[in-house]
Amino acid sequence: MSKIRFKVAICYDFDGTLAYGNMQEYDFMEKLGISPAEFWEKSDTLAAANNADSNLTYMWCMLEESRRRGVGFTKQDFMSYGKNIKMFKGAEDWFDRINAYAHELGIEVEHYLLSSGLSEIVEGMPIYDKFTKVYACRFLYDANGVAYWPAQVVNYTTKTQYLYRISKGCLGEIDKSVNNRTKPEDRPIPFKRMLYIGDGLTDVPCMATLKKFGGYAAAVYTPHKKGRKSTAEQLLADGRVDIVAPADYREGGRMDSYVKSLLCKLKSEYDLQNV
Repeated sequence: MSKIRFKVAICYDFDGTLAYGNMQEYDFMEKLGISPAEFWEKSDTLAAANNADSNLTYMWCMLEESRRRGVGFTKQDFMSYGKNIKMFKGAEDWFDRINAYAHELGIEVEHYLLSSGLSEIVEGMPIYDKFTKVYACRFLYDANGVAYWPAQVVNYTTKTQYLYRISKGCLGEIDKSVNNRTKPEDRPIPFKRMLYIGDGLTDVPCMATLKKFGGYAAAVYTPHKKGRKSTAEQLLADGRVDIVAPADYREGGRMDSYVKSLLCKLKSEYDLQNV
């Protein structure tokens, strides 16, 4: 293993990027006895009627429907839902493989999740401890451990603030030092050593931010799902991403090869600058 020379951050969307579908659609909606289409229609209608953030309305609908139908709504309930989420092929051992490859190059990779899903559900997944930090929606809990109000909401535009937090090393959600001016070369992880992986239009702000400042972006798509590949290819045509690949993280696949090649490129650039 080589001596660690610098850090790289890989940031991920979740739904449709690391796992199939939306994380709320697994055990939670099944226990509610409500179809995903019915749930999202209710949430979207509420958002449109009130000019509200759709992430806030889906969280409200989860609260309301669980109360009305007598479904458990504690943190432990959420964590149990995370255990059955179906990951894309290769995703569960992806993090360790990429870390090992990077270490041989003298690079430390930090993985970050930027999701409009629920942090509590991710906490129940086997990959949770692979992330340096998870930025996602969260609930407040009462004395009995029952969720009763949103504590944190992450939408597609607020995701970009976390890129700055990661770059500057200000990882706490309420750490105001992120607003301090810091030269790129003085940051723990400059944008030029960051990669964002997402699957759709809601990832564009993060993709565009990194691309603007010399970083990298990749678009993945659910294999064999109608329309997903064309959406990803449009992101490439629009200059939002550097590569399009199926959401398959197995060794030797397109994403695996791309990320390893990118790590080699970053190492070469570092070596040239430090001859």
